[in-house]
Amino acid sequence: MNTRPDQPLRLGTRRSKLAMSQSGHVAEAVRAVTGRPVELVEITTYGDISREHLAQIGGTGVFVTALRDALLRREVDFAVHSLKDLPTAQPDDLVIAAMPRREDARDALVARDGLTFEQLPDGARIGTGSPRRTAQLNHYARALGKRIETVPIRGNVDTRIGFVRDGELDAVVLAAAGLNRIGRSDEATDLLSVDHVLPAPGQGALAVECLASNTDLIAALGELDDPHTRAAVTAERSLLAALEAGCSAPVGAFADLLADGQIVNEMRLRGVVGTLDGSTLVQLSTTGPVPQSYDEAMSLGRELADEMLAKGAAGLMGERSL
Repeated sequence: MNTRPDQPLRLGTRRSKLAMSQSGHVAEAVRAVTGRPVELVEITTYGDISREHLAQIGGTGVFVTALRDALLRREVDFAVHSLKDLPTAQPDDLVIAAMPRREDARDALVARDGLTFEQLPDGARIGTGSPRRTAQLNHYARALGKRIETVPIRGNVDTRIGFVRDGELDAVVLAAAGLNRIGRSDEATDLLSVDHVLPAPGQGALAVECLASNTDLIAALGELDDPHTRAAVTAERSLLAALEAGCSAPVGAFADLLADGQIVNEMRLRGVVGTLDGSTLVQLSTTGPVPQSYDEAMSLGRELADEMLAKGAAGLMGERSL
């Protein structure tokens, strides 16, 4: 890490409004910690320019590869990713130096006429590009005794909400964290409880990544790390990896911390796999002491994945959304 105090640190970010917003928040925090100026370096990824569905173009890594290439070429000093976009395998020459405190992990519904999910009419058309959301929304609708039609969509927040505003769809589902980060949380008409729809592993969390050899920068960025967030998302991603599922499989996972008064003493990890039509879900949970190490968090995820596989999860994950 160049130690000249006037030398800007270069932060690699995707160009979308959401990515620029969340990278801007991280940049401010890094300035405060290091006393160094931070400049944003905008990088276009394949996932940003392709209009195909994510399952067809390679899943999670399509938003990450260009940023990682820029790190390896030393064109940027560090990069900010949405953690749910990161493949579960971590390259040896890069390290996630910080996982800042997680935003709201839930999915948000933006529906016409201010409707909640339970108020949507039978046959409502709901836009989502996520097999995970599709499976769980269909299951939730079945539990309410109604039918919905999920419509595959892609695009930024404006594009997706535009489908509702223009009357093409009754509702769309987005990550609540994204709406919060761009100051549009008031447009959500319902926040979907994790009791009904588990988020994507790592949803709402960010990963700040840099070269493994840059020990000074790793130490500085480590000031932004939130240990509870890291433990939770590590367990979630371990479950995803153990199920050998990429973003094309309908897998949800969420770890939350359980407190006794002011003392956080346990972590509950929930996982779900389902068929896209919502007719079958395998949903299990486990509760244990808050993991104190990477290995403990990883083993929590693997153990729950093993239980899910024993309950038939593997057969459900053979279904791919293409």
